[in-house]
Amino acid sequence: MNVNSQPASSKRKPKTFNNPERFIEGWYWVIQSLNLEIGEVKPVNLLGRELAIYRGKDRRVVTVDAYCPHMGAHLAEGQVEGNELRCLFHHWKFNAQGICVDIPCLDESLPMKLKTWPTAEKYGMIWVWTGEYPQQPLPFIPELEHKDCDVIFGPRLVMNCHPNVVGINAIDAQHFNTVHKLLSEIIFEKDELNQNAIIFSNTTYSGEDSFLIKLIRPFYKNPVTYSICYWYGTIGIVTLSFDSLYIHVMFAMRLLEGGKTEAQTIAMTRKRQGIFGWLHNRVILWLTKIVGKDFIKADIRIFQTIQFDLKTPIKADMSIMQFINHLERQKPLMWKTWKLARSQDVEMKEKREKWRDELSND
Repeated sequence: MNVNSQPASSKRKPKTFNNPERFIEGWYWVIQSLNLEIGEVKPVNLLGRELAIYRGKDRRVVTVDAYCPHMGAHLAEGQVEGNELRCLFHHWKFNAQGICVDIPCLDESLPMKLKTWPTAEKYGMIWVWTGEYPQQPLPFIPELEHKDCDVIFGPRLVMNCHPNVVGINAIDAQHFNTVHKLLSEIIFEKDELNQNAIIFSNTTYSGEDSFLIKLIRPFYKNPVTYSICYWYGTIGIVTLSFDSLYIHVMFAMRLLEGGKTEAQTIAMTRKRQGIFGWLHNRVILWLTKIVGKDFIKADIRIFQTIQFDLKTPIKADMSIMQFINHLERQKPLMWKTWKLARSQDVEMKEKREKWRDELSND
């Protein structure tokens, strides 16, 4: 969708962007790693789906559908035994692949399998892939793709609008001036990293009176590069580079019922060796946490009351339109069921084909 070729009154509406019933298949954060100990199982609601998540003796995290396939007892009420999970109700036991390996009242277990979901850990968080097999690696930014990181967690926020709307705030060229008074001229360059990730970057920088500039001015001399890497339309990793100093802030968001947002902010930096490396990272992470908090606090009031509807896009909104276009090409899933979201045209076509098949069989 191009704002230069599309009239402002265009009736074309995004099917996935800002849709409270849809999200993109991908990796989504669940809980902090430290909040799940060895031998512990917890209930989780992720994107409308009830899950049970546990950490086995081997320290690996396993995520399964919450309800036992026997009578529907919630498996988070059960018990972890080694690397396996036993249901509280009738003590059926499932291994890390979801296969039923023990039914106490039977000599042999039944050929039954519990639905499991790909699970991984990174940045101090547990992540779940919402499809059968991961199509992408865990979210990363190029500067830190193959590096170990030190992280600290910032605020955890709930906002009264869709994660897509919160996310585009980082490429809203107009609001950098009106709200943050940071940048005098913003021309974002976009680079699609892969099907599910897109980077927007800008190197024009000014705004000497802002709090952020006063805080970081001692750390750099040359123009600052600002970029954000989006994953699945709901995870945004902001990078500010000041000469050789890099600041990274992740805004990991997920959709809540009713089109709301739950967001976890994470400050991160490349791990450095030794005591001086540790001290250096403490300073960088502290600075990053302040930057992230300052960046979002002025927008919180807007996110709590906004009714987003981009009816009149202008040239300054080009990056937002590019983001929406990128998002619309990704694989959409339905809230709660995690099934592929299909357009009405596709559904009507399938119904017509099914009807014709039924007629031909008569």
